[in-house]
Amino acid sequence: MISEVFITCAVTGGGTVKQANVPITPEQIANSAIEATRAGAAVVHIHVRDPETGRSSRDPALYREVVQRIRKSDVNPLINLTAGMGGDLILGGPDAPLPPVAGTDLVSARERLVHVEELRPEICTLDCGSMNFRGNREYVMINTAGTLSAMAAHVQKLGVRPELEVLDTGHLLHVHELIEEGVIGDPPLVQLCMGIRYGASHNLNTLLAMVSQLPPRAIYSTFSIGPMQLPYVALAPLIGANVRVGLEDNLYLSRGRLATNAELVQRAVEILERIGVRVMSPDEAREKLALKVRA
Repeated sequence: MISEVFITCAVTGGGTVKQANVPITPEQIANSAIEATRAGAAVVHIHVRDPETGRSSRDPALYREVVQRIRKSDVNPLINLTAGMGGDLILGGPDAPLPPVAGTDLVSARERLVHVEELRPEICTLDCGSMNFRGNREYVMINTAGTLSAMAAHVQKLGVRPELEVLDTGHLLHVHELIEEGVIGDPPLVQLCMGIRYGASHNLNTLLAMVSQLPPRAIYSTFSIGPMQLPYVALAPLIGANVRVGLEDNLYLSRGRLATNAELVQRAVEILERIGVRVMSPDEAREKLALKVRA
């Protein structure tokens, strides 16, 4: 067990928007991140969405507005931008898989990092493997070993710390290989993503098996999606992990009660304090992760 943790708030995510509590516009996303920080989050994990359609986007202008609004506010969270966009492949079906169909967004490693290169957040995410992911049965999230290595090397040159997203047990092999290649700084930062369909189950045996395979000196967080999000807040420090909550992974504060990001962070703080775990500030999390401070 660890006695202090930092909380990451995953503000909006890239999934389909059906509920009104999910922030969509850059102003809504930034304000929600700011409120979550005031509630106790040290890290805010940012996706952006097309303000007109609500669909996920990788438009650098949208990231720019969100980041500028947060940086101009009276809070100073660690900003963690996703680099997961640009790896979407939708095949044409079992009888005619090629060419890929509408919705495919498959671009180069450098293009997936355009917003990171411009905005230089302290952290960006790298998804450590390919997998079936969404409800569309022909959708594949593509992250080849070559693409991961190229992205990690470029992120390292930018002075940004990658958070290595592990969605299944095999993804840990990519983590170890990236460290061996020398493209991951010390300490490695890992996020164990549990309960995602076609990925690692949220059951405790799966989680402990993944923890046992983490690299030495890794600083890691864990979360599970849906109704297991808040139980995982209590579980995380028991297995040495930091905490993640937010509307990217769970929409509800309780059964039938839609949440805000700030409310999910507040509930996480309450759970942690009740079990004797101290919640770290953004600056304490920076020190723990040995991050470069941005102006």
